[in-house]
Amino acid sequence: MAVASNVLVGMAEIHVLKGSGGFSCLGLGSCIGLCMMDPTAQVAGMAHVMLPEAFADRAGEKPGKFADTAVPELLALLEKAGARPERLVCAIAGGAQVFKFGAEGTNRLEIGRRNAEAVLTHLKSRGYTPRGQEVGGSLGRTMTLVIETGIITVRTVTQGEKTLCNLRA
Repeated sequence: MAVASNVLVGMAEIHVLKGSGGFSCLGLGSCIGLCMMDPTAQVAGMAHVMLPEAFADRAGEKPGKFADTAVPELLALLEKAGARPERLVCAIAGGAQVFKFGAEGTNRLEIGRRNAEAVLTHLKSRGYTPRGQEVGGSLGRTMTLVIETGIITVRTVTQGEKTLCNLRA
């Protein structure tokens, strides 16, 4: 199926489409790709979340950069485009530990894990449970959503592409 328009969602960005088209988040390492969709209204959006929470001393940064600001901003943009909160379904991917530091090959910051936990916490606090999720591990991912089908795919270099879930099912 041909996609009307495919929006590339860069780091710290949030995009919403109504009708047809799709989204891609390329190279999700420790970042989280968050897709939300209202299948009835044909409205969908994607956020590319970089960090768990906004810095208190840095007002004005892109809301898509942080889990605590990206989730409410994505919800607001979806509603503005005609989505109804009670019909929204979601999925997430990313949150990998792609770099290891230190003598034991560990990374005490664990940004990927913390990003996934933060996004899940903010979704849960608003009553959402992801229909599909693929987080953690050590591989970067690309996440894609096609509005017409509702299908979300996740691709890695070594494992290829697979269907994560269908937001229309």
